[in-house]
Amino acid sequence: MRVILTIGRKTIISVADWFYKPFSRFVPQVTFRYGFTGGLNTVLDIFLYFVFYNFIFDKQNLDLFFITLSPHIAAFVFVFPITFSTGFLLAKYVTFTQSTLRGRKQLFRYGLTVLGSILLNYLLLKLFVEVFYLWATFSKILTTVIVVIYSYFVQRYFSFNVKRNA
Repeated sequence: MRVILTIGRKTIISVADWFYKPFSRFVPQVTFRYGFTGGLNTVLDIFLYFVFYNFIFDKQNLDLFFITLSPHIAAFVFVFPITFSTGFLLAKYVTFTQSTLRGRKQLFRYGLTVLGSILLNYLLLKLFVEVFYLWATFSKILTTVIVVIYSYFVQRYFSFNVKRNA
């Protein structure tokens, strides 16, 4: 299993770095890798959401006896742990490889940043749509840009920071 993960890691890094070459004069490598791996994880998230919503839950409510989840929420709830895990692994082993923090500390901090991203998404959407009366789709785009910037800096300097020797 470790061999497969190492091969997968090296392959993803090689592909990311190949695409990075034309941008190398304009964007730091870690920033490009963040966008690349984030894009991969987002595509995986949307694909899994589509599969869960349309085929696993068949657009039907999910009755858990103590609560009933609508199919779109059930798909989110079941896909989230998968893409949370892949997002962490990509960040740890592809994007922020120079981090000196222990893995469990990185995971805890990554979890905090994801919770912050979810909260920021919610608050910004409420603000843009319900207070500023902006169009919902435009609000989502604006929110996504802000959350991606927030997420990059928090992950780089908090979740996966590099301790420098004095």
